Amino acid sequence: MTRHLITSAIPYINGIKHLGNLVGSQLPADLYARYLRARGHEVLFLCATDEHGTPAELAATKAGKPIEEYCAEMHAIQAEIAAGFGLSFDHFGRSSSLQNRALTQYFAGALADQGLIEEVVEQQVYSNADGRFLPDRYIEGTCPNCGFESARGDQCDNCTKQLDPVDLIDAHSTISGSTDLEMRETKHLFLRQSQLKDRLDDWISEKADWPVLTTSIARKWLHDGDGLRDRGITRDLDWGVPVKRGADDWPGMEGKVFYVWFDAPIEYIACAQEWVDAGKGDDWVRWWRTDQGADDVRYTQFMGKDNVPFHTLSFPATIMGSNEPWKLVDYIKSFNYLTYDGGQFSTSRGRGVFMDQALEILPADYWRWWLLSHAPETSDAEFTWENFQTSVNKDLADVLGNFISRITKFCRSKFGEAVPSAGEYGPAEHALIADLATRVAQYQIHMDAMEVRKSAQELRAIWSAGNEYLQAEAPWTTFKTDPEKAAVQVRLALNLIPLYAVLSAPFIPTAAASMLSAMHVETPDWPDDVPAALEGLAAGHIFEVPEVLFAKISDEDREIWAERFAGTRD
Repeated sequence: MTRHLITSAIPYINGIKHLGNLVGSQLPADLYARYLRARGHEVLFLCATDEHGTPAELAATKAGKPIEEYCAEMHAIQAEIAAGFGLSFDHFGRSSSLQNRALTQYFAGALADQGLIEEVVEQQVYSNADGRFLPDRYIEGTCPNCGFESARGDQCDNCTKQLDPVDLIDAHSTISGSTDLEMRETKHLFLRQSQLKDRLDDWISEKADWPVLTTSIARKWLHDGDGLRDRGITRDLDWGVPVKRGADDWPGMEGKVFYVWFDAPIEYIACAQEWVDAGKGDDWVRWWRTDQGADDVRYTQFMGKDNVPFHTLSFPATIMGSNEPWKLVDYIKSFNYLTYDGGQFSTSRGRGVFMDQALEILPADYWRWWLLSHAPETSDAEFTWENFQTSVNKDLADVLGNFISRITKFCRSKFGEAVPSAGEYGPAEHALIADLATRVAQYQIHMDAMEVRKSAQELRAIWSAGNEYLQAEAPWTTFKTDPEKAAVQVRLALNLIPLYAVLSAPFIPTAAASMLSAMHVETPDWPDDVPAALEGLAAGHIFEVPEVLFAKISDEDREIWAERFAGTRD
């Protein structure tokens, strides 16, 4: 059976992430990991915090803390919030780890040995007011391509165009706000990505099953303008991985660190080493080295579209360029942006609902369901409080929650808290079972293909089928004239609950666990045989009427939350 390596784009350490970050990488990756585990696959699901570079330095300075202390605190906070959302990472690492430091330096040496590292004397932006060179993210200005006024010195978040600081219009320092900037000479290492353009082009051309969003961005960077350019991999900073050639010093590079875009993706590999060193696994190379057994690994990455260029080109260039048998990604699932009430979510500007705030007002499953069922796969999606309220109340409360509450309470009132003895199923029951078998098969097809919205739609239809059966057969009415037939209807409906729990667990794991607990069922196998799965609860099986799974969101709560989150985070 195929082993599955799954990574989510690693979030910056600079503060708590918003819901747009969550749905763009970590949450759909968790959905897929949970599904594959439920199907019996061996899965290694890795993520980490991205701790180097200017976002970390700026955030630590703003917090008034040493950078190491700030990063340690924020990693703990992000790990706690991830657990609160049920993100089932096998390991949540740190790009500042010793493992990543050593591996980044190793790759730099390997690339240099292959003739793919070049020392370049270049002009970089120096801020006289700040008394230092300014890395790309310390500089903001207007994008020359699309006119976005808050483009950074390395990339425009609006149009994703790769930039250099000198390209920006009306550039200024993000530290002091000063426009007193000048160009000065400094020496840096460049990765000669252009030498790998044809290999990358051929590799991407083989990925016919990748999302159009992924391949279109990759091809744009490969072919637009001057095409794939060589790119600096070092910076004049104190915080980061010190520049070395493997274990050896690199003459002329003293006091410099590797650029964050170079070391951050390498953390995916280092994170597996951290996983082993933490005592959670016994062999990381079998996941990452094709000469050590990784040939049977399928590697899937999840990310927002702004991360696609680095994961389709720069990180693969690092892997390919080393000329060593490291595992390359097999599939990249990319997402568009989730917007917030007519504008953009923004970590740096504190706009929108952030992950800790979300958990303060509602349990994780409410958010997981809405975000996944509205995932921005083929286009940007918008979060509105009205849509959120409608979706939660209709899908979770009225359809799933109501079904479970109605049938368990009815059974308790007429037959007690045990599955009733019953006769053979009739035409209505057989029709429902056949319909569910078809729908479960379709659900699996969508989940295998990582079609998140379609999977949610099919799961919702599976829930609705149970409700429609109850509504049509009305066992509460049948009981008055034919208690034995009502018992048949109740038995089947009760057996739907464990089925729903297993199918729903990748989306709403906490509610699914509550459903199984109420039915006194250990986690059952995946329902490859739906008719057999619906015979799981035999006559006499004891259950409990569960607490309300999902409370409805009132108009008052919706209005309060809309007002609370209308501005920016403090």
